[in-house]
Amino acid sequence: MPIRAVQQIMLGTVTAKEAQAKETLSAIKQAGYDGIELNGFMIRPTSFMVRMMTKMAGMPVGKGGNLDWNALVKGAGLSVVSVHEDLGTIQREPEAVIEEARKFGTKYVVITGMYRFDYSDEKAVQKLAEDLNKAGKELKQGNIELLYHNHNCEFRKISREKTAYQFLLEETDPEYLNFEFDSYWPAEAGVNALPLMRQLGGRLKLYHINDRGSRVSGASMTPILKSDSMELGYGNMDLPAMTQQAKAAGVDAVILESHKNWADKSPVKSIQLSAEFMMKYV
Repeated sequence: MPIRAVQQIMLGTVTAKEAQAKETLSAIKQAGYDGIELNGFMIRPTSFMVRMMTKMAGMPVGKGGNLDWNALVKGAGLSVVSVHEDLGTIQREPEAVIEEARKFGTKYVVITGMYRFDYSDEKAVQKLAEDLNKAGKELKQGNIELLYHNHNCEFRKISREKTAYQFLLEETDPEYLNFEFDSYWPAEAGVNALPLMRQLGGRLKLYHINDRGSRVSGASMTPILKSDSMELGYGNMDLPAMTQQAKAAGVDAVILESHKNWADKSPVKSIQLSAEFMMKYV
């Protein structure tokens, strides 16, 4: 069975101090989760600029990078399913990235897309595929596997027939690169996620799960509402079918990552509400 995990990005506002981080991780464990997915920029001291950028995006990372996350995770009885890193860091310091993954006891390092990058430029996407293959080959020498995590930008078209995501799937080598699939973002881009999951097949190693809908109650001002992140089972996505497909592919973990639209504005409350779905379907 896959590990039920939580993405660390949800925890920036509730892991500022050691005592608070211990309390938060304990609540995650008690809710029924077994693991956590860490971010390089949250397990090391983070620059002011990164903290401001994530805060402006609605998901502040806080100052938890000053804490001993190895000790915190072990103390909570959680396992680390992967560490998110950026491609530049992997290219510059592959040995350091390998050592960090080993320290946390995980075999996966995940890249979460590119910044200031044109996913509609076929030549740029071709170069990205080549760079991903090379980075994955470097990590494999240390028995660490590289995965690519999508958002919605990869579903821009590089031609009338093909998205950048399809291009990356075709042009990368499964020996060196596989995928952590996030079904929320293709849905946000108007793409049917379930056929994509089937196409990924065994290259789908980790599954990011989130629901999408509206928290508005009562009469609305207009007939059009803006959809946002929701607790699992509280939105409109066919998550049972997608979870079943992820399990059929043999994923190692199903990882909750919801965004700032949390119940009671509390990431911990949101994690607890989503646990009911996780316990039933994962």
